[in-house]
Order: sequence, then structure tokens, then C-alpha cells
Amino acid sequence: MHAFIMMAADGWYTYTGREDEIIPRNATRVRIDESVSVIPAWAFEGNGNIEELDCHDRVKTVEEYAFNGCTSLRLIIMPGVEVVEHHAFAECEALTDVECDKLERIEESAFFDCESLTSINLPSARIVEGGAFCDCPALTNVEFGKELESIRVGAFYCCTFLERIAIPLKDGIITDDDIFSGCKNLKHVDLVEGELHETIDALLWEEWKNDMNEEMLSINQILPTTPAGDGAFGDVGGNAQTVRRWIRAVLHKIIQYKAQHQHVLEEAATTLKLALPQDIVIKNVLPFLELPSYTFEVGDHEDEEDDSEEEEEDDDESSY
Repeated sequence: MHAFIMMAADGWYTYTGREDEIIPRNATRVRIDESVSVIPAWAFEGNGNIEELDCHDRVKTVEEYAFNGCTSLRLIIMPGVEVVEHHAFAECEALTDVECDKLERIEESAFFDCESLTSINLPSARIVEGGAFCDCPALTNVEFGKELESIRVGAFYCCTFLERIAIPLKDGIITDDDIFSGCKNLKHVDLVEGELHETIDALLWEEWKNDMNEEMLSINQILPTTPAGDGAFGDVGGNAQTVRRWIRAVLHKIIQYKAQHQHVLEEAATTLKLALPQDIVIKNVLPFLELPSYTFEVGDHEDEEDDSEEEEEDDDESSY
């Protein structure tokens, strides 16, 4: 007995996730049925005809190898997907557009060898696991949001045309030295923290603001002269180390200026209290003077020692 096939005249096929489901060979566009919340492992693996995937917002997971090797797949719309498991879209060589506003976790080699992918926006991503975008040679621009926690081993390995990446200001995001190995065109790193810019704008002295802005932009002068490595085993290059050191430098400097800023405000508040008549009670002066609230993630004392050692090494590296 043949499984019931839901195929529309315009080429749209509605996938229901049944165990006996047979995907018609002439289906070029796949719409996920409202009953499906997980696209199972290997569901469309090796299908060379599918060009578009349209998920409703209750699809939460794309399991391993679900679309691996779908060589004609060019458009993915998955507004509610939170997890893309390993190799889920690997070797989708025609893939150019990925809409994934809720995507939080991108597992190992999830988009490995997607050779036509040029840019991707990942506003909700928290974890980018090993080799997630490895060997995506056309990828030029990657945009993360403030939720990002870590980018792991070889995530952008040999993305030879990667030029720009936007990340939040958090220590520990760059976990491994080979994350950008072979990324010879990586020249720009931008920060996505809007609150950081508000904090800088609220600093007391213009020279502090200028110094912070120069520190934030310094990475884009350093990266073009940093060896990226050729992607060969053991030749990891210096991009990841450079980005890591820059993040820590920006963090340390803004914390230093915030402390100085607060000290000046406290002195001013004390002077103000002394100058006021004794019968006037001010319950709290400082909240009207403080900087915008912001919590920075800083390393422990051991991290600071590591930074010092790295800075000593930097003095010997002409590239920096």
C-alpha cells in the first residue's frame, strides 16, 4: 500500500513526518505541516530536487543530517527553529538564504561546505559548535546578537572570503585558536552591544570617550596585518588570538574608566551634601549621576595573568 502523498500543483509538498512518508521526486518546495515540531534525522538527506524549505514557527529542531547533501536547496525559512543539529544542512551547495531569527544552537558542521552562502544573520544564537560553517568559501558577513556565548573550535575554518563578523563584548566567546584559521580576508570585527555605546557616551571626559572609541576600532587596523594561517593542520594563524586579546583590552579599559568616572561622581556628591543646609535631607544623590547600568563579564586573576603574558608576547610579534 502506498503512503498518501500531499503534493500541490505548484510544486509545494507538505511534509507530515510520518514514518511511511514518501517524498515525491518532483517536489521542489517543502512546507512543514502544522503537526510537526521536529524535522527528524535524515528526513530529506541527499534529495537533489528540493529548492525551498518553509517551516511554521512551531518547528523547534532540525535533527542531524535532515537536509545533508540537498544540493539544490537555496532558501530556508525557519522562524521558530532553536536547534540545528550536526550536519543538518551540510553540503547544501546552492544555499544562499537562511531566515532563522530564533536559532540558538548551531551544532557541529551544521552548515559545513555550503559553498554559495554569502551572509547570515543569527540574532539569537548562543552556541556555535565546532566546524559549524567550516569550508563556506563564499561567506563574507556574519552577524550575531547580544545572546552569543561561545564560538567553538574551527567554526569558520577556511571561510576564505569572510570579511566581517559582529559579536557582543564578552570574554570567553572565542574559545579556540583555530576558529578563523584560513580566513585570510577577515578585516572587520564590530561590537553589537548598544548599551556599551551608551556607557561610553555617558563618560565624563571627552578624552575618555575618544580613547574608548579608538580602542573599539583598533581591531580593524590590527586584523589586516595578522597572519590568518592557511588552514593546514597546526597552522591556525593569529586571528582568533587577536580578537580574544582585543575583547579583553576593551573590557579592561571600559571598566577602568567606569571606576574613575564613579570616583569623580562620588567626590562631587560628597561635596554637594556638605554644601547643602543641614535641614535638607537627600536620601540618594548618586542615582541621578550614575552611568547606564551594564554588567561586563571579566576574567579572574588567572585570566589577567594570561593577558599580561600575551601582551609580552605581542611585543615580540611584528604583526601586531
